Amino acid sequence: MSEYYAKVEWKRGTQSFLDKKYSRAHEWQFEGGVVVPASSSPHIVPLPMSVAENVDPEEAFVASLSSCHMLFFLDFASRNKLIVDQYTDNAIGTLALGANGKQMMTEVILRPTVTFVGDRPSSEEIKALHHQSHEACFIANSVLTNVRVDEAFCV
Repeated sequence: MSEYYAKVEWKRGTQSFLDKKYSRAHEWQFEGGVVVPASSSPHIVPLPMSVAENVDPEEAFVASLSSCHMLFFLDFASRNKLIVDQYTDNAIGTLALGANGKQMMTEVILRPTVTFVGDRPSSEEIKALHHQSHEACFIANSVLTNVRVDEAFCV
């Protein structure tokens, strides 16, 4: 078993609060010392109460799924003696009403483009690596969201 820690901190300062016009800007602090400026999404809480430049929880959720998938893909490619030169994923997450009538991240589509050194594996081999990566991803195994790899990017 492993445990992971994050400190999330928001401070009101001199802002009013009860009028709901307070800033949603806050920080995520991680064990290694990284501090990430965060905020609600401007799609949820309008500007200027949100900070468009900061990472919002929905973006972080999509990035977390994409990153987990990528890390397993790289591991499985290495085990198969395939040298990955670059991996880029332009993942997309959709926030919508779920079957229970509540807002949720209903789908995350991974759209990875992978560059290999030497002979490129076949589309079938790449699809198999993505399937294996999806099955192994801790984050994907932990959520209700439909997570899938767009097969158009597996060529």
